[in-house]
Parts: sequence; C-alpha cells; structure tokens
Amino acid sequence: MMINVIKSNKELLRVILAVCIIVAGILHFAVPKPFIRIVPDFLPLPAALVYISGVFEILGGIGLLTPVVSQFAAWGLLALFIAVFPANINMAVNHIHIDGIPDGNWFQAIRLPFQAVLIAWAYWYTKADDNPKQASIIPGLPRSQ
Repeated sequence: MMINVIKSNKELLRVILAVCIIVAGILHFAVPKPFIRIVPDFLPLPAALVYISGVFEILGGIGLLTPVVSQFAAWGLLALFIAVFPANINMAVNHIHIDGIPDGNWFQAIRLPFQAVLIAWAYWYTKADDNPKQASIIPGLPRSQ
C-alpha cells in the first residue's frame, strides 16, 4: 500500500527533492560557514569544496526537473550524496553543533541513515519509466531515454 502511494507520487517527490536540493545549494553560498565547519580536516580547501558542492546541488536540482538530462542529473546527485557523506560523519562523530540544527545523538542517529534515503531517492530517477508526464521546468521538453 505505502509503496503504491510513493510510486503514484513519483513526480511530486521529484519536485520536492529538486527544490530541497536547490535550496540546500543556495544555502552553501548564502551561509557557507556551517558547511565549511563540517568538512573533515583531511580534505583540502574546505570553503572551495562547499562552494563546489553547492554548485552541483543547484545544477542537480535543476537537472532533475529538465527531462532531457534528468537521468544524468539523478546520477550526479547520487554521486554527490555519497561524496558529502564524510562531512555528515564528521559532524556526528565530532559533535559539531550548527545553529538551528538539533545537536542530540537522536538527531545524528536519524541524519546519517537519511543519507541512504537521499541516495535511494536520487537512484529512483536514474531509470526511465513509463510516465510521459515528467515534472519539468521546461514545458514540452522531451524526456531523456
């Protein structure tokens, strides 16, 4: 039952993912310091990495809503979610507090597995499906095959 509800709302969920990831990408530029703080010490140029990941989040979100590149964008988002996972681990392991984000162990216990949800969510859009009405920011643009 729940699977059918999710599948029947695939395009709505595409828009939700795209908007959320675009907003997250914009936040990398508007408020970069919290993102810079969670970049692991072993990675060079944390500010540059934050800005680069922000660009790819924005492009991935837009791409997810652009039918001719949506599958490619979904693969890119999947890779990005994997690439930023060390920052999430660093935040949890080192208890890096970010204003406005809960700091309890319960939150970290949810946040880290949620990365797997994001990966699966992006993966869902890497495959073509039978829906001819893919959510799009460009009306009438053909779907990717």
